[in-house]
Amino acid sequence: MSYYPLQSIPDYYMLDQLLSEEHKLIRSSVRDWVESFVIPQIDQAAQEHRDIPGLMQELGKIGALGPYIPEEYGGAGLDQIAYGIIMQELERGDSAVRSAASVQSSLVMFPIFKYGSKEQKEKFLPGLAQGELIGAFGLTEPNHGSDPSSMETTIRKTADGYTLNGAKMWITNAPLCHLAVVWAKDEEGKVRGVIVERGMEGFSTPETHNKWSLRASKTGELVFENVRIPSENILPGVEGLKGPLSCLNSARYGISWGVIGAAIDCYCTAVQYTKERQQFGKPIASFQLQQKKLAEFLTEITKAQLLCLQLGNLKNTETATPAQISMAKRNNVKMAIEIARESRQMLGGMGIMGDFPMMRHAANLESVITYEGTHDIHLLITGLDITGINAFS
Repeated sequence: MSYYPLQSIPDYYMLDQLLSEEHKLIRSSVRDWVESFVIPQIDQAAQEHRDIPGLMQELGKIGALGPYIPEEYGGAGLDQIAYGIIMQELERGDSAVRSAASVQSSLVMFPIFKYGSKEQKEKFLPGLAQGELIGAFGLTEPNHGSDPSSMETTIRKTADGYTLNGAKMWITNAPLCHLAVVWAKDEEGKVRGVIVERGMEGFSTPETHNKWSLRASKTGELVFENVRIPSENILPGVEGLKGPLSCLNSARYGISWGVIGAAIDCYCTAVQYTKERQQFGKPIASFQLQQKKLAEFLTEITKAQLLCLQLGNLKNTETATPAQISMAKRNNVKMAIEIARESRQMLGGMGIMGDFPMMRHAANLESVITYEGTHDIHLLITGLDITGINAFS
C-alpha cells in the first residue's frame, strides 16, 4: 500500500465537481488496482530490471487498454477525460505501467481504429483491448528521432505484396510484442503505415539492456530484413506524416495526464514524511523552507490538473490542436520531474531508498521528458504556433 493515505491525494480546486460520476468511478477502480497490484511489486521489478508478469492482461481486465475505442471493437467507448484519468492513476504507480498502456492505446490501437480496414480492426483490436495481444509502435530510428521525415526504413511494392527493410529504436514492448504498427517510406517517399506481425520472416526484436529509466518495462528494437508484408497489412486510411503524428498527439495527451500521477505520488509522500520526521525537536514540516516547497508542489500540480481537464474537453470535441497538446506535455513533465527531484531532497538519505518512490519516478521521468517529442522540440512547436515561423529548419 502507499506510504500515505489515499484521501490525501490533492484536489485543491475541487475539480471533482467537474467530473462525472462515471469518471470518478473509473478513477476509483483504477486507483484500487494500482494499490493492490502495482504498488506492492513495482520497486522490486524496477530494482531487478524486469517487467511485471501478466501486466498487459491485467490492464486489459480493468479496461485501461484503448478505453476510448468503441465497444464493437473491444474498447469501453469512454471519453478522453476518462482516458486521461486512467493514465494519471497508472503513472502514480509507475511510468512504465502507464507507458505500456498508452503505447497500446494511443500508438497501436488508435492508428488501427483510425486508419485501418474493417478486417484489420476486427482482427487486432479486441485482442489488443484484452491485453492478449501486445503491440509496439515503430517510428524512431537509430539516426532519426526528432526528425521523422528523414526516416530510412523503406517499404517497396512486390508482385505479391510488399517488402519492408530498416530498423526502429527505443521501442516500448518490442521484445514482447505480437505485432507492431510501423511507419516506412514507399518508392515515392510517402510515409505509409504497416502492421508487422510476430513470426514474419526477417522480423526481429532485440532487447535494449542496462537502462537507468523505465526499468520495469521492456524496451528494444524492431529490425526488418526483407520482411514480406501482405497487402492486407497496409493501413489504407492514411499517407504521409499525418498518420504517425496523430498517434503521437494522442500519446502526448495521455502523458500530460499521466505525469500528474507521478507528481502526486511524490508530493503525498513528502507531505506524510515531513509531518513524521523530527529534527531539532519538531517535525520538519514546521520549517518554512519545507512548507514553501510543499506549497509550490501543490500549486504546480493544481495548474497541471486544470490544463489537462480543459485539454480533455477540447479533445472530446476534436478541437484540441497539436500545439496545445505539446504545451501540456512539456509543462506537465517538467513540473513532475522537478517535484520528483525536489521531494527526494526533502527526504534526505531516505529519498534514495526503494521504500519511497522519488528516485524511481525521477529516473522514469528522464525518459518521459525525452520521448514522444523532447522538451525542447515541444518548446519550438509552441514557438511556431506563436510566430508562424518554423525554427526546425
